[in-house]
Amino acid sequence: MISNSLDARLLGRLVLLIAALGGSGYAAQQHAYGLALGALVLLVVLVLDLVRYLTRGQQALADFTLALKHRDFSRQYPAQSVPAALRPLHAAFNQVNATFRELRAEQEGQFQYLQTILVLLDTGIVSYDAAGTVAWVNEAFKQTLHLPYLKNIRALQARQPVLYDAICRAVPGQPAVVKLTVSLQTVQLLVSATQFKLRGEAFTLLAFKNVSQALADTETAAWQQLLRVMTHEIMNSVAPIASLADSLGRHVERAQQQEVSAELLDDVGTGIRIIQQRSEGLLRFAQVYRDFSTLAPPQRTTLYVQELLQATRQLLAEQLTAQGIEVTLSVRPAHLTLHADGHLLEQVLINLVLNAAQALAQIPNPRLSLLAWPDEQERVIIEVKDNGSGIPVDMLDSIFIPFFTTRPNGSGIGLSLAKQIMQLHQGSIQVHSVAGAGSAFQLWFPGPAAS
Repeated sequence: MISNSLDARLLGRLVLLIAALGGSGYAAQQHAYGLALGALVLLVVLVLDLVRYLTRGQQALADFTLALKHRDFSRQYPAQSVPAALRPLHAAFNQVNATFRELRAEQEGQFQYLQTILVLLDTGIVSYDAAGTVAWVNEAFKQTLHLPYLKNIRALQARQPVLYDAICRAVPGQPAVVKLTVSLQTVQLLVSATQFKLRGEAFTLLAFKNVSQALADTETAAWQQLLRVMTHEIMNSVAPIASLADSLGRHVERAQQQEVSAELLDDVGTGIRIIQQRSEGLLRFAQVYRDFSTLAPPQRTTLYVQELLQATRQLLAEQLTAQGIEVTLSVRPAHLTLHADGHLLEQVLINLVLNAAQALAQIPNPRLSLLAWPDEQERVIIEVKDNGSGIPVDMLDSIFIPFFTTRPNGSGIGLSLAKQIMQLHQGSIQVHSVAGAGSAFQLWFPGPAAS
């Protein structure tokens, strides 16, 4: 509509210009020089008016474009005190400026909202570009490290070299715990990193979470659990040893005062054998704990899962047959392979199968299944499944705790060891169990990309 209005005004001026030009030419041919001079003056006036008409719109457009370049949307273009030809153009300029002002106000509101959230977080956050220049940092970060300001991330190299080294080695998606000394206090920070691009420029975003208290609580709980187990085990062995030693001491005193009888010698011999057995039990307990705490790194090779499961079944075939346990084996596809330590995995599978055999005792029609398959992400899953007595719900969270056991003669180390071996393979062990219906233990191994 604005274009049509401008075109009509421009056409009108061109018509008048042509008419004045024709009139001056006609008057000159008729030797009416006065009329020709007047027509010529009118022609000059019309040309100047046309030039002014054209340049006025261009000047307004150039001014508006320059304001856009400098992001100045505060200017108002008059819509009444200008010629009618420019009023629609000025109105359009004002509307564009108003729209940009609204967009800027929305962006500033969102920015203030995000800043408020980041300020309230107790997690330190800092972002910097490829040159190390800090683009933004919140108060939690500065308070955690006791830094009044931070202009470049490299400034941490002098004040916190350990933290700076951890930042340089940070891998997106892999948080790491760093122990620092800040103002004579030791803190542990969970450092997480991510990278992104903004307007073609690469940025790194770091998050620092003070996990000192959480780790301390977890460590304390772990030590308390370990001390409870060790105290229980040691007390169970030391108490009868002390009692027997006291009895043997009294027997020796009586033997010194009277003639030694055969019955007294039998009592002394029995007591010494019991002390020896309990002492050997304590030594085995210490040996198991040492083996658990000094597990060697896995020596990985390419394993065929079918062969691994078959070897485990054959190794325990005599015991399983004696219990009347029906064993089935299924690997899909049959050529499924795994990059892992065969000796360690065999140890895990033996523990799981023996646990299943224990759960299948006195169960009618006992069945045990060894299964393996890859999931959608090409992660290999090995499952040991039984239809045994199952595990009570209140014990599911405790079965992987070192030395926790429900068996009278169990060490409580098998499942803990299995969990540690799977962690060494960057995998995990999962359990699904229903009391009275059976259990299924699954070994999850990372896919090709992760391994």
